[in-house]
Amino acid sequence: GTDLWNRMNEPERRQVRHHLQASQISQFMHGEQGALIATAKIVQTVPDLDSKFYAATQVMDEARHVEAYSRLLHEKFELAYPITPGLKALLEDGLTDSRWDMTYLTMQILIEGLALAAFQRIRDQAQNPLAAAVNAYVMQDEARHVAFGRLALRDFYPQLSDAERKEREDFVVTACWHMRDRFNQREVWERLGLPVEECLRIVDESEPMKIFRSRIFSRIVPTVKDIGLWGPQVQKAFAAMGAIEFAKVDAAALLENDARVAEDFDARIRLGHPSTDG
Repeated sequence: GTDLWNRMNEPERRQVRHHLQASQISQFMHGEQGALIATAKIVQTVPDLDSKFYAATQVMDEARHVEAYSRLLHEKFELAYPITPGLKALLEDGLTDSRWDMTYLTMQILIEGLALAAFQRIRDQAQNPLAAAVNAYVMQDEARHVAFGRLALRDFYPQLSDAERKEREDFVVTACWHMRDRFNQREVWERLGLPVEECLRIVDESEPMKIFRSRIFSRIVPTVKDIGLWGPQVQKAFAAMGAIEFAKVDAAALLENDARVAEDFDARIRLGHPSTDG
């Protein structure tokens, strides 16, 4: 541990862990609130009827997710954090753009792709079985949303001009750098009265954070490649982030596995025996 961590007693360390978990789950909840608003907008703006029907079902999914995370925070953690400036800015970009594909790109490819990677970390590593189960079930829904967004945009983007595609690629690069750099838990250090700059430096230099910052793009990179936003500047940016290796990943297979893992939770929790899948 660091000198700062070593100076803490055990109750102080428990408090830090509690706040870090609450902060992360709070951002999940805010992201789901944004997705709820975005999908309601997609129902209005997407041109074809089948997509409107699917977006309407997604509105219901997102409402359930908001409720689940809200209850987890207020009933179990008894603590919640406001939305971070970075996530707020990205949500506003996606929600204020009048073009339906930009809302899809922001929410169903970038924000939900990022969320899937973060959810996976909790699902696979959480010591709290409730937190693990909630994330597994939410991931099952989100995997369907990302898959639908991937198919819709993969059909649409080949119809765009080079200039229109470049605009979207530039947006992807800017948004991904923005998301990568927001993972520093500043709001936690400030609330706990810890030395903020020292904490930010420790987080920035830690090996686990470096690994996490590359792995958060494990879902975004293969999907961005699959929908055709794979110009030189996008590849260069993902290489600089240490995430270009994820271009080799089969995006569809990842999403299918999310469904299997959720079914495994069902088997263990509801039926009382583990599934052999996943």
